Amino acid sequence: MNVSDYLQFDAVGLADLVRRRKATPREIINAAIERAEAVNPTLNAICHAQFSAALERPSASSGLLSGVPFLLKDLAQEQAGEPCTFGSRALRHQVAERDSAYVKRAREAGLAILGRTATPELGLKAVTESRLWGPTRNPWDTERTPGGSSGGSGAAVAAGIVPMAGANDGGGSIRIPAAYCGLFGLKPSRGRVSAGPGTGEHWTGASADHVVSRSVRDSATMLDYLAGAESGDPFTVAPPDRAYADCVTESPRPLRIGVFTNSPYGGEVARECIDAVENTAKTLENLGHTIEYARPDFDGMALARCYLALYFGEVSAAMARAAERYGARDRDFELDTRLLGMLGRTLPTPDYVRLRQQWNEFARALGLFFETYDLYLCPTTGQMPARVGELDTPAHLQLVSRLMLLLRAGRLVHRSGMADELALESLARTPFTQLANLTGTPAMSMPLHWTAQGMPVGVHFGAPYGDEATLYQLAGQLEAALPWWHRYDALSSGDTL
Repeated sequence: MNVSDYLQFDAVGLADLVRRRKATPREIINAAIERAEAVNPTLNAICHAQFSAALERPSASSGLLSGVPFLLKDLAQEQAGEPCTFGSRALRHQVAERDSAYVKRAREAGLAILGRTATPELGLKAVTESRLWGPTRNPWDTERTPGGSSGGSGAAVAAGIVPMAGANDGGGSIRIPAAYCGLFGLKPSRGRVSAGPGTGEHWTGASADHVVSRSVRDSATMLDYLAGAESGDPFTVAPPDRAYADCVTESPRPLRIGVFTNSPYGGEVARECIDAVENTAKTLENLGHTIEYARPDFDGMALARCYLALYFGEVSAAMARAAERYGARDRDFELDTRLLGMLGRTLPTPDYVRLRQQWNEFARALGLFFETYDLYLCPTTGQMPARVGELDTPAHLQLVSRLMLLLRAGRLVHRSGMADELALESLARTPFTQLANLTGTPAMSMPLHWTAQGMPVGVHFGAPYGDEATLYQLAGQLEAALPWWHRYDALSSGDTL
């Protein structure tokens, strides 16, 4: 199998070739490695390659994805004996002692692991530009970011290194790279995919693991393998009544869909992102669905505060663990991370608990919305992807941050209202995805719109808790109505890489 042939297939298609003995796993893996060696020097998507190991130990599993090349994200998704750096110099010596549930199930599916993909430090940003690994670039325009925090996976899949790759999403980190890289990305419901055995819930339940993929059926097939609790998980989500892969081929019932394009935080939304939603809404009407302009009724600023408080707490705890286990020092972390860690250490515990309890208000507001509507539709992002380096902290603000760290001014920041400004600034470009994380509900981004310049624009759907099935039904219908696979030909031919 040559690379040109390899690029014509999604994961399910490649596995079918193996089953029918039209190609061997080794041939497919070799094609993936050849593609990686051609494009990764430009994209910087893979931070830890395991090419030799993949060739030496092709999967012996009889799973439905046997022999398909796969990349893990270098944040969680631990693989025994391999590094897991979380994109941080402070964790560059961290090596996993055992496979996570995610990796165990990926192996059961038959996937051949080629390595790990880059992420921003601790997965904290919607760009993938860590001090440890350097910037990752978007295959559609290498001057731009692929998003974050699953930006390495997004870039690798869009460029055709693998048909799908591991991703996780604590505030949009599956859906934002999917939108920027022209991919399909679904964040499952809280608890649908086990975070074990190392933790009960990632990011207090805000984060979920899954994949970014070129096709809807790959995502659904992978979730069929990943879904389900492990021993000791905090709770079990009711399983679907049929395989998610089957849902993709089923037409959904006529749905009532609420549409909105205004940012929950009041910021500007790019015209391209609004156009993507409005054009998709017209297609949905033509498919027999009912479209109404409506949005869940919640306090956007309150949600931003709650989300940033989650950042504060998680970062400070992660820094403390790194110090305890690996002797990491503050200077081993990036400046922005250190500032967030200080704000976490100085946020009073009662305030943190109060903000965590407020997640319930967003869940109740969304539940009330779903009493009238089956789904919501909005932009995935508020802006098109930034240029690489564009969102670096300016020099004068770096100086202010260093001064605050020197003075240990965290409590002053909390009391002054500066934290609110930080929340709005950090979420301004990607304001639509956090609602699904704090409520634990499933949501997906689909590449249904493209600019005149050939850049993908994602649209975002959200569903009630546990209803991934309806999302996959609608995704399959829209993939047929507004196909995007042919768009990858531009990347395969090297027009943009």
